[in-house]
Amino acid sequence: MDVVTWTIERRMRLTERAELLRKELAEIDAELGRLEAAEVVFGQWAEATDGGRRPSDIVEPEPEPERVAAGPGAGGMRLVPDRVEGMGLQALPSEYQQIMEIVAGADGPVMARDVAVALGRELAPGKVEPVRGQLRKPADRGWLKRTGSGRYLPR
Repeated sequence: MDVVTWTIERRMRLTERAELLRKELAEIDAELGRLEAAEVVFGQWAEATDGGRRPSDIVEPEPEPERVAAGPGAGGMRLVPDRVEGMGLQALPSEYQQIMEIVAGADGPVMARDVAVALGRELAPGKVEPVRGQLRKPADRGWLKRTGSGRYLPR
């Protein structure tokens, strides 16, 4: 066998293998997309039901709890205020400041589980879901940007 024939055969085998790997990668990317979507849906469900500890508001409205004014976060007072131009991180409680620093220090969009790991929490769903709620609040109030896949970026 001459070098040209060997080179052509080798290129053809590698081309076939590359095509198989591309197909496998596309399947993996599709699976990742489905899992990310499921994670977002589960996070919304967990947030609506307090991690499954109470019925969803969709099924049965919950009575309004008695309001008690005892400080930020109690009695309906927001822990995370709406962001206004010029407002610094010091307006947030310390745990939210830490979350904002983790998101800002990341190389790209972060998921709730990434933040949970950075906070030193376990990766069990019961430990990650509260972090997802803590990320959603600053995103809803203008501190973070939430991507369609449920990842978070600094504004």
